[in-house]
Amino acid sequence: MGKNQHVVVHDNGWAVRAEGASAPTLTFKTQGEAWEKAKSIARKERSEALLHGKDGHLRERNFYGHDPRRIRV
Repeated sequence: MGKNQHVVVHDNGWAVRAEGASAPTLTFKTQGEAWEKAKSIARKERSEALLHGKDGHLRERNFYGHDPRRIRV
């Protein structure tokens, strides 16, 4: 399983940053563009994409790997 991808505010735009990395992987003008790229990377790496708002709080998350929760259907 790869590293989780975070979408965070960066300078005058938005960045996709791998969990634990100090520098962004990619930067974008809009949050939407960054979110789509983060989800794409997370799908390929079978990890999680996390969307943070301007205030830094978590707004949304998508998990694309093995879900550790045991949910009965």
